[in-house]
Amino acid sequence: MGWKAAEKIIKHWKILRGDNVMIIRGKDKGETGIIKRVIRSQNRVIVEGKNLVKKHIKQGQGHEGGIFSIESPLHVSNVQVLDPATGKPCKIGYKYLEDGSKVRVSRGLAASGTVIPRPEILKERRKPRPNIVGPKDTPIDLVLDKTYDAKSGIGMPDL
Repeated sequence: MGWKAAEKIIKHWKILRGDNVMIIRGKDKGETGIIKRVIRSQNRVIVEGKNLVKKHIKQGQGHEGGIFSIESPLHVSNVQVLDPATGKPCKIGYKYLEDGSKVRVSRGLAASGTVIPRPEILKERRKPRPNIVGPKDTPIDLVLDKTYDAKSGIGMPDL
């Protein structure tokens, strides 16, 4: 179960972290779950509580040893997003709404063509942005100070 590079990496991912998916191949075929993590370098996803394997961990300083069940990655071709209207697995297409926003829609034989919303978990950041002012940050009053005006010629370079 070592790291293996993908032969052809997917450029435009249609499956996102937090999507509700059904496993269509493998030992957990037919079961549904939520995507916990997307590993883009290997074209794999980890589904919460599915594809469990036993991992033997040796005891060390600060942690207990033993046999643990962990979630193993699945190839992205072995999962399909569930249609929110029918609850069946479907393919994903993109469509532009009247207001110009791009949305994901379900497509395929058992699909209803409804909009698949972006998962709520994607709205929160994994690494929060630092909000404390550091020594190299420019003060806000200097940032908002107007230093250029084309009409009056303030801030124009002397050429």
